[in-house]
Amino acid sequence: MLKKGDRLVVATHNPGKVKEIGALLEPFGMQAVSAGELGISEPDETGVTFAENACQKAVHSAKASGLPALADDSGLEVAALDGEPGIYSARWGGPEKDFDMAMQRVHEELEAKGATTKEQRIANFTCTLALALPDGTCTVYDGKVFGSIVWPMRGPHGFGYDPIFMPKGFDITFGEMDPAKKHTMSHRARAFEIFVRECLEAGR
Repeated sequence: MLKKGDRLVVATHNPGKVKEIGALLEPFGMQAVSAGELGISEPDETGVTFAENACQKAVHSAKASGLPALADDSGLEVAALDGEPGIYSARWGGPEKDFDMAMQRVHEELEAKGATTKEQRIANFTCTLALALPDGTCTVYDGKVFGSIVWPMRGPHGFGYDPIFMPKGFDITFGEMDPAKKHTMSHRARAFEIFVRECLEAGR
């Protein structure tokens, strides 16, 4: 069980993820430090599921730092594209992780399939959070948020595919949404709710 004042490694080099996870941890008094700040390398992601990849990253950082480590693996799953890009969401942006290019590819592949209506562009974000301890044990927590793909890109906020994802029940994208609002309902927030309930609240 984690408790207030514990140091926790956020096992990512992605500044957007570090910022989001750090903001979620702050109310619980956790001292979050990123793997990048500690000079910990990013492991190869060889898993075939979000859970496998999240655990690979968390275990790698926990063992390297001697501290508990929290990692996430998340991605966009588009129904008309058979769940792609899925675990390959970042890789759709190429070596430079250019998400403008990745979003363009999603749009073009949907157009190629004739998926032009909202109903044909159903999608969801999935996030699997993994908490690893230095002994290599790893526990995962899953969250999803559903919506649809829009085009063109809309909004300056967030990161990744946020500018083309409109959550169900809203007429704006995550890219247009106030970040504080997004934090309350995102896939990461939903996975984090479970993590908080099982790992943090009992230790407060």
